[in-house]
Amino acid sequence: MQGLSLYGNQLSGILPSVADFPNLKGLYLWRNNSSGLFPNFITNASKLSWIDISSNSFSGFIPNTFGNLKNLEILDLGDNYLISTPDLSFISNLTNCKSLRALALDQNPINSVLPGSIGNLSISLKKFYINGCNIGGKIPKEIGNLKKLLKLQLQDNELTGPVPVTMDGLQSLQGLYLQNNKFEVLIPDVFCHLNVLNELNLSGNNFYGAIPACIGNLTTLRILSLSSNRLDLLYLDLSSNFLDGFLPLDIENLKVAIAINLSRNLFSEEIPIVIGSLENLQSLSLEYNKLEGSIPETFGNMKSLELLDLSRNNLSGLIPKSLETLIYLKYLNLSFNQLSGEIPRGGSFKNFSAKSFIGNLALCGTP
Repeated sequence: MQGLSLYGNQLSGILPSVADFPNLKGLYLWRNNSSGLFPNFITNASKLSWIDISSNSFSGFIPNTFGNLKNLEILDLGDNYLISTPDLSFISNLTNCKSLRALALDQNPINSVLPGSIGNLSISLKKFYINGCNIGGKIPKEIGNLKKLLKLQLQDNELTGPVPVTMDGLQSLQGLYLQNNKFEVLIPDVFCHLNVLNELNLSGNNFYGAIPACIGNLTTLRILSLSSNRLDLLYLDLSSNFLDGFLPLDIENLKVAIAINLSRNLFSEEIPIVIGSLENLQSLSLEYNKLEGSIPETFGNMKSLELLDLSRNNLSGLIPKSLETLIYLKYLNLSFNQLSGEIPRGGSFKNFSAKSFIGNLALCGTP
């Protein structure tokens, strides 16, 4: 037998030994109710290449013997009750697994720090998930050695800064998730050097200062690429930080962005009219800032917009009638500003209730 698939059942209790299957290559036990200490005998099945025991109730230490599995490609231990030594020593042993492509440790109470040995993991590693694991300390500089990494999930931990400049070595990285940590630094320029990044989430931290002007560099034409000269950043979330200053004009470079969330920060001054050039944008969230001035007339050019939230700012002036042309707009919140004049009636405005406009004492008309 080469594969044992028992996933998606209601199996409970202690896992029986698989030592009787010396040729076993795949062990798929995810989403059951199995419990007990981590089954160490798994690491004796030397031909295993795929192990998925996620979404169970296994507990105890992650063994240091995974290095015995020379053919290991996928290791998913996520969503259990597993722990490790303070230095995550088992990762050092995983460096023997030269074919490792994906490592998922998410949602375990590991309560440790990332070791420098992370940089010695397989050059083939493309996905590394260690989110929700009570990981503290700093991101080690050696992480920049993972040249083929496509997705890095470090969110929902206790990580602090600075962000290592060596991360600019992750030139294959497409998704970087650092939200809900304890970073309390300026947003570093290193993110601007990740040229194929299409998802960046830094929300729920204490980043402060201005957004780097180079953020627009994320989406410039890639050298020797014939695919397109569009921007590559699709999703940018910097919400719930302490970012201040003005919104950078380079934001207009994010031509294929579909969602931008800069809410719950300290941005002030006027909304740049160049945001209106983001014709592919579907969601724009700028609520809970200190933005001033009028809503740009150019917002009517964002023909794909489905959600627009400008609430809880200091915006004034009229609501642009150009917003009536946004036929896909399903959610609009302009409440608690200083807007005045008549509320537009055409287009999607006939579907919005008074909730979208309350807290603007000088508005009139329906709703």
